[in-house]
Amino acid sequence: MMEQQEASQDIVMTRIGQAMMLLHGGDREEARNRFALLWSEIGEEGDALHRCTLAHCMADVQDDPADELAWDLRALSAADGLSDERLARHQTLAVRALYPSLHLNLAADYVKLHRPEEARAHLDRARASTDALGDDGYGRGVRAAIARLEGTLGAG
Repeated sequence: MMEQQEASQDIVMTRIGQAMMLLHGGDREEARNRFALLWSEIGEEGDALHRCTLAHCMADVQDDPADELAWDLRALSAADGLSDERLARHQTLAVRALYPSLHLNLAADYVKLHRPEEARAHLDRARASTDALGDDGYGRGVRAAIARLEGTLGAG
């Protein structure tokens, strides 16, 4: 039974990846449609890894910054319910390594919504959690994006 459950979970992550490929290929609308379909299947009570990953992706395809914020908040909430053991079945990151990116996205959302205090608070959380990042492309990319947004907030 557990193997069947694992296989179906792998299918969900594969489907999320396929929709991400559409997004990166420039078909934002179809990616958004597929993400929405997946969300309707897994829902608010689904697997925390699926909800975190999917909400993180859904935020990227929103036209309205308030909608983007709502999806990023869902991603953060789902990450709070995610165990390192669950994440390890699909990735090499620890759960705490997700937080710098999640808080960075929330900070960027608040910048778009002209809410600099909330942006600064999440940017501070992102910066404070960077010790969980490795010295690899992902970690360097997140740190660089934090620095860029700090520059933007400092200039604003």
